Amino acid sequence: MHPLYSRAHALSSVAIGAAIEVHRTLGPGLLESIYERCLVHELLLRGVSCQAQQQVQVRYKDICFEETLKFDVVADNCLLIEVKAVQEVHPVHKAQLWSYMRLLDLPVGLLFNFHELKLNDGLHRMLLPGANLQ
Repeated sequence: MHPLYSRAHALSSVAIGAAIEVHRTLGPGLLESIYERCLVHELLLRGVSCQAQQQVQVRYKDICFEETLKFDVVADNCLLIEVKAVQEVHPVHKAQLWSYMRLLDLPVGLLFNFHELKLNDGLHRMLLPGANLQ
């Protein structure tokens, strides 16, 4: 089991509740950046620390370098959240979340598409392989 899995799994329901509150208050049709900022605020109101766009160490074969990764939100250093406001979630959106999860070594990722009339229809949860296995 991934050492952060239990914390990330428990935090998922808090993050989903926060996203539903943002969506209920603002509704669909706004820019991603608005939803992202409001989601971070809602998470902070719930006592969850958040980070966005930080330097990440990338390792590839025999090189290692620092790069600013443009992920949306990391909650409590264990849960990755990507915010979208698109007509349809495409495989590339999930692939982006997956790549960020691997680079950051975070076991759980949530993708919220705020363009949906019901946010639950735009919710996608992803796990790193073996993250929840003991």
